[in-house]
Amino acid sequence: MNHPFEQELQSSWQERQEYAEMMLPIIGKLYRNKSIEITVYGRTLLNASAIDVIKAHRKVRLHEGIKLRLRESFPVLEAIHAMPLAPAQIDIGKLAFDFHYGSGVDKTDLSAYLHKKLADVVSKTDEHTPQDVVLYGFGRIGRLLARLMIERQGQSNKLRLRAIVVRGGREGDLEKRASLLRRDSVHGPFNGSITIDHERNALKANGAYIQVIYANSPDEIDYTAYGINNALIIDNTGIWRDRDGLGLHLKAKGAAKALLTAPGKGDIKNIVHGVNDKDISPADTIVSAASCTTNAITPVLKALDEEFGIANGHVETVHSYTNDQNLIDNYHKGERRGRSAPLNMVITETGAAQAVAKAYPKLAGKLTGNAIRVPTPNVSMAILNLNLNEATDKVSVNEFLRDTALFSSLQHQIDYTASTEVVSTDMVGSRAAAVIDSQATIVADNRLTLYVWYDNEFGYSCQVMRVAMNMAGITIPALPV
Repeated sequence: MNHPFEQELQSSWQERQEYAEMMLPIIGKLYRNKSIEITVYGRTLLNASAIDVIKAHRKVRLHEGIKLRLRESFPVLEAIHAMPLAPAQIDIGKLAFDFHYGSGVDKTDLSAYLHKKLADVVSKTDEHTPQDVVLYGFGRIGRLLARLMIERQGQSNKLRLRAIVVRGGREGDLEKRASLLRRDSVHGPFNGSITIDHERNALKANGAYIQVIYANSPDEIDYTAYGINNALIIDNTGIWRDRDGLGLHLKAKGAAKALLTAPGKGDIKNIVHGVNDKDISPADTIVSAASCTTNAITPVLKALDEEFGIANGHVETVHSYTNDQNLIDNYHKGERRGRSAPLNMVITETGAAQAVAKAYPKLAGKLTGNAIRVPTPNVSMAILNLNLNEATDKVSVNEFLRDTALFSSLQHQIDYTASTEVVSTDMVGSRAAAVIDSQATIVADNRLTLYVWYDNEFGYSCQVMRVAMNMAGITIPALPV
């Protein structure tokens, strides 16, 4: 016979599982039918499992000191499902915690509370029209962007992946493309079903119909022949990075705008979402989403500068190797990059420190930077060595960054961990541009050393998606504010 403690533990776990399982269909319906994405303290529950829901609720205790029970958040989710709402990202964790434990809250009227907190989207119409999207290039970033768009497939989806463009077209190519989307050595298997339509040269994935187009140049494609109009072309090749080169996309029939997933040159706006995305205007037809490292460090640097002031500093990135390097020693036009990537740490340059100033001009001329490529396939780290304008301490810095990750306008860009055991593979799949490793923070007077993890593939792809939403004129509020 089980000890009473064990019985209580099993009963508690079963209750959590049951509530999580009841939540899942509601979460799915809210997104598919209303474009409402449910989160718990910033962690999305879109396509989550019951265990994911339980783990997301456990995160609350790390930030608030007390637990949030699923039986406390479930009524909030049910009430939201019954409300007439426009598209939004709604954090039921923050709402439930505030309703049950916040001060000055009438805890007898959940409906009135939610109508007040969600007033910006209550009884509002969805005025966003769906945007056709084409992925030009289908490498590491292209395939992750495809996964991100396909996971949001549904009648209310606003970014619709209509086609991918690649070179080639030889026999067996479709099978190879489908296999690479279906299986990923770093990010795991695709969450869904993928089939091949040989007759129409297309892929079908979770209800999405994705045309595969073979072309050698952007300007030779007629997208309208495939029913694609006013498309946003996301260029993942990095071949063209100036206005003239990227302008080739706009010469294609059916293309309206181009988004580069690499640093842009010349007068192209380099956008780090959360920092300078408001610089995107409806008239912008060519925009860059900057680099993965620039996206990781700029939001953190902006937050620190606004709170403490940054006099100057140095950024050292410890970056996973990329396809630009060689598996074994061979010729490479770049210094040191010809040496075997899986066998060596390779010192190389990075323009990320200087690129920060394009998104956040206040730090122009204040930062230097360098990079070390290391033998890991994904997840990188930026080490920020900063001289602040004022003295501070580790507790103050960490508390500020924790609050920034939870409650600021940068909550989608910055995440935070207090674990003493976290390592790089724990960050695979992080949707934030940066994750603060608070236990590694070092502060001495006005000198700060900060360790910032980032999934240089998936986290960056999530940032690209946010920029794409802006270019499409799609604004989804995150509530509660």
